Amino acid sequence: MTRVLIYLGIILFGLCISPFFEGMNGYLYFTIWDYEVETGVVFAVIALIIFYGVLQLAEWVIIFILNLLLSSRLLPEKWRKKAARKHTLVGALALAEEDWSSAEKAMIKGAEKGELPTLNLLAAARAAQHQNNTESRDKYLQQAEQEPLASKAVGTSRTRYLLQQGELDQARVELNKLSPTSKSKQPVLKLALELYQAQADWNALKLLLPIIKKRQVLSDDNYQELSILTNKALLIQAQSNSEQELEKVWHWLSRAERKEPQYIASYCLGLNKFNRETEAKKLLMKQIKSRLCSETSLALAEILSPADVEERKQIFALEKKYGEELNFQILQAKLHSQNKDYRQAMTYWKKVCHQQPSKEFWLALGETHEHLGEQNGAIQSYRQAANTG
Repeated sequence: MTRVLIYLGIILFGLCISPFFEGMNGYLYFTIWDYEVETGVVFAVIALIIFYGVLQLAEWVIIFILNLLLSSRLLPEKWRKKAARKHTLVGALALAEEDWSSAEKAMIKGAEKGELPTLNLLAAARAAQHQNNTESRDKYLQQAEQEPLASKAVGTSRTRYLLQQGELDQARVELNKLSPTSKSKQPVLKLALELYQAQADWNALKLLLPIIKKRQVLSDDNYQELSILTNKALLIQAQSNSEQELEKVWHWLSRAERKEPQYIASYCLGLNKFNRETEAKKLLMKQIKSRLCSETSLALAEILSPADVEERKQIFALEKKYGEELNFQILQAKLHSQNKDYRQAMTYWKKVCHQQPSKEFWLALGETHEHLGEQNGAIQSYRQAANTG
C-alpha cells in the first residue's frame, strides 16, 4: 500500500510540473539490438512509469496465484491439524470426567497430527492404566519415549504404573534408571519412598531420608513418623541377621536417636538374642530408672528371668514412682507371673483391665485365674475378651 501511494504521488507530481516543460522539447535516441528508437523525454518518462506499474501488477498476480496454489495443496493438512486439536480437547475433557475409554481414543486420534503428540501419548497411557490395559499402556509409553526430552517423564510414569500394578521388581528396575538423588524432582522422590516401603527395603529408605528432609517432600510429622518406622524396622531386621548387622544399624542411628527408649528397647532385645543379656539388662535398667515407656517395660518382661533377683528388686522398688502408670502395672503383672506369684499378678492384671480393657489383657487375666483354680473368674475374663475382641 505504501509503495502504491508513492507511485501515485510521483505521477501526480509529474502531472503538476508537466506544464513547465511544455516549451522544452527534449529529444531521446537509443538503440535496442537492430532497432532504433527516437522519442521525446516526457513521453519516455511516462512510458517508463507505465512499464514499471505493469511490472508490479504482474508480480502481484504471480504471487497471488502461487499462494493460492500452495494453500490449496496444504489445505488438507490444516484440516487434519484442526481435527487433532479438537480430539485433544475432547480427550482432555474426558480425562477430567474420568471417562477413560473415551479419553484414550480421543488422545490417540489427536496424537496423529497433533502439535505435541508426546503429551497425547502420555495421557492415553494414563487412561489405559485406569482400564488395566497394560499392553496398550506400554505401547503408548514406548512411542512417547521416542521424544528425547520425555524420557524422564516416561520413566516416572512407567514406574508409577508398575507400582500400582503390584510389579514391584519391574518398578524397581525403572526407578533405578531414574537414580533418585538430591537433584531429582519431587515426584521421583515420592515414588522412591512408596516403592521402598512396599519392598520393605529399609536400608534404601534410610539412605533416602536425609534427602527427603532436605527437599521437604514430607511434612515434619510425616517425616518423623517415617523415620521412626524405618529405624524400628532396621533394628528388628538386624535381630534376625547377625550381631554385626545389629551393631551396624545401632551406630547408624544418630546420637539423639540412640537415646530414644523405643530404639534402646529394640536394641536390647537384639542383644539378648545374641547372648549379651548382661549388657541388655544394664541398658534397660538405666532407662527405666529415668523414664518408663511401653517398649522398655515389654523388653524387660521378655529379657528378665526369675533368676534376675536384683533387677526385680529394683523394679519393685519403683512402685511409688510408677505405681499408677499402666505400663508399670503390665510389667509387674508379667514379672509376678514369671515368679508364679499368680495372686499378686492377678491384682495387677485387674488394674490393667480396668484402665485399658483389651482382648490381650482379659486373656492374661483369665489365664491367671486358671492358674489359681478359679474357673468362674477365668470364664468371666474369657467372656470379656470375646466381647472386647
